[in-house]
Amino acid sequence: MAELRDLSGRTAMVTGSATGLGRSIALKLAERGAEVIINCSRSVSDAEATVSDCQALGSQARLVQADVSTEAGCRILARAAGASGRLDILVNNAGITRHARDHANLDALSKDDFLDTYAVNVVGPFMMMQACRELLVASHAQTGRAAAVLNVSSIAGVTGIGSSVAYAATKGALNTMTLSLARALAPAIRVNAVCPGFIGTRWFKDTMDEEQYRKMEAGVAASVPLNVASGPDDIADTALFFLSDASRHVTGETLLVDAGMHLGYAPLVAR
Repeated sequence: MAELRDLSGRTAMVTGSATGLGRSIALKLAERGAEVIINCSRSVSDAEATVSDCQALGSQARLVQADVSTEAGCRILARAAGASGRLDILVNNAGITRHARDHANLDALSKDDFLDTYAVNVVGPFMMMQACRELLVASHAQTGRAAAVLNVSSIAGVTGIGSSVAYAATKGALNTMTLSLARALAPAIRVNAVCPGFIGTRWFKDTMDEEQYRKMEAGVAASVPLNVASGPDDIADTALFFLSDASRHVTGETLLVDAGMHLGYAPLVAR
C-alpha cells in the first residue's frame, strides 16, 4: 500500500493553505514527495511558513498569492502550475463564512454575505477547475492516471447545521458540483469531496476565547460516537487517500469525516 500513496514527481496545488486544514494537506503532500503550490489571499507570513515547512520535507514548494473568488486570481494560480508542465492534484480548500449561528435569525445575513460566501466557497472552486482543466487533462495524457481534484466541503452541506445558513448552503452546492463535475470530467479527472465535522483549527479558535474553545472541544468529543475532537491532520489523512492512487477507482464521492457526528441526525442514519 505504501507505493499507492507515493506522490513523487507530481505537482499539487492547495488553495487556502496558509493555515489549518489546507496547511496540513500541503505538508502531507510534501511528505509524500509532491511539489506543492501553496496559496493564500492575505495571510502571507503564515503561507511563507507553510512553504518553508514543506521545503524542509524535501518538496519544491512555492507560494502564489491570489484570490480564488476572482477569475484573475484563478488564472494566476493556473499559470503558476503551468510552469511545471502539468497539474496532477488540485485541492479546493479555500473557504470563508459569515457567522450567524442562530439560523432562525434571517436578518443576521445580508445579500452581500451570501454572495461573498458563494464567491469563495462555490464559484471559486468552479473557476479553479475552469482555469486548471487543461493542465489536469495533460496530467492524464502524460501519465495515464486520472488527475485528482478534492473539494473541501463540510458536514454543514449535508445536515444544514454550521456557522450560518449561507455557509451550509454553499457547502451543499459544492457537494452537488462535485457530483456534476465527476461525471462530466471523467475519465481524465477524478473529483471527490471530503466533509469534515468539527476541526480544531484557528478558524474555530478565533471566534471565541480559550475557555470557550476548550469547553466546545470537550463537548464535541463527548457527543460524537468516536469520542474524539478531530484536528486538521486527522482530516488531511483522509484527503491524502483521495489524492493518491489508493483511490484510483473513486470519483464522485462525498465522504463525511466527522467522528460519527452525522449519526445524530436522523435523516442521515440510514446512509
